[in-house]
Order: sequence, then structure tokens, then C-alpha cells
Amino acid sequence: MNYIAIAAAPGIAICLIIFYRDIYNKEPKLGLIVSFILGGLSILPAAELEKYFADKVVDGSLVGVAIFAFLVVGLSEELCKFFFLRSYSFRQKSFDEPLDGIVYSLMVSMGFATVENILYVIKYAELGMGYQVAFQRMFLSVPAHATFGIIMGYFVGKAKFDSTRSLWLMIVGVGAAVFFHGLYDFFLFINQYSLVGQNISELLLLGGAIVSLIVALVLSRNLTRQHRNLSRQMFKDQNKTTRV
Repeated sequence: MNYIAIAAAPGIAICLIIFYRDIYNKEPKLGLIVSFILGGLSILPAAELEKYFADKVVDGSLVGVAIFAFLVVGLSEELCKFFFLRSYSFRQKSFDEPLDGIVYSLMVSMGFATVENILYVIKYAELGMGYQVAFQRMFLSVPAHATFGIIMGYFVGKAKFDSTRSLWLMIVGVGAAVFFHGLYDFFLFINQYSLVGQNISELLLLGGAIVSLIVALVLSRNLTRQHRNLSRQMFKDQNKTTRV
């Protein structure tokens, strides 16, 4: 139980942060909880897709690693998250401003990341490395999933209120999330799956993953700020209309 609590804590903490940051037009708690649960369930089809394609593309080459990172792991995981975001969260009446795209997308992503984290920590706990893996993923993998979710949610939020470009914005959102997800994983997978990567320092490869994560973090922060400023303006405009 200690391992499960430690593994679940980062994702839940990020959910609470975004919930309390959404101060102008809060979302119903039930909708957020359901989005979180659906995000956790999305790991099932993603894991099956990864298992099916892993042996088919991983051949010890950098190209094979890139295909696995971007087109297998990144694409399958982000598409599975998007499916539940689009089929459930996007349809909620409470999804009534662009910022909600980020809020709901983050909930789905944190559901996915939390279940994934629990599975990893339990797996490595059997090898006596549970706390070490939990600590590493707390500062890398979970925040990474959060940034991918924010980037996707930014474009999904815009798509909700732009019917003429809705499909294109969603494609861009998924594509951007897949790109940053794949780039992050690519550096982590090189040493594990590539013959060339075995001759490269693990610290150097970790540095590449961290740099890509930092870029995604900065971008997601800027995108969140844009939608949050818009939410503030919409809140002010609504108050003015009510007073009139």
C-alpha cells in the first residue's frame, strides 16, 4: 500500500493544483473524476498496442527506436488519451471555455500517468527498487505526461469553439503531444533498445530527455497562461453583463 500511495501521489497532486488554479469557472468534480478514471483505463489499449508492435519495429537501430518512441508509444498513448477526452470530456456541458480543454485533458493524462506509475513501482518493488523508481518518475514521467496533456488540451479547447477549424486543431493537438512524447521517450529508449545507444553515456541520454521535457514544460506553461488569461477576461465580461 505504501508503494501505491507514493506512486499515485504525484498525479493526484497535479490534478489538485490545476483544479485550484481554475478559479474563474470551476468544473464539476464528478466530470473531473470520471475523466481521471477514463484516463487510467486508457492505458489498457495503449499497452496492448505497444506489446503488439514492439517486436516488429525494435531492431537495434536508431530508426527502429525512433519508430517505437514516436509512432508506437507516443502515438498509441496520446491517441488513447484523446479518445476518452473527445468522447466524454469534450461533450460535457461544463466544457464551456477554452481553458477547460487543458483542465480535462490534464485529468485524463494524470489518470493514465497514475495507473502507469503504480504498475511500474509495483514491478520494481519486487526487485527492491520501488522507492527509487517512484522518486525518479515523480520528477520525470508524471510531469512529462502532464505537459503532453496540457499541449493537447490547449488545441482541443480551441477546437471546441472554432467549428471551422475544429478537426485541424485536434489533429495539431494530438500531433504536438505525440511529438514531445516521442522525443522524450526517444532519448530514454536509445540506450535500452539501440546497439549504438549502448556506447553512449546514460547520463547524456537522460540529459536529452530532460531538455526535451523542459521545452515542453515551458511551452505548456505559456499555453496554460494564454487560456487562463482568456478565462479571466470571459469571467469579467460575464460579470459586467450580469450587472447591466
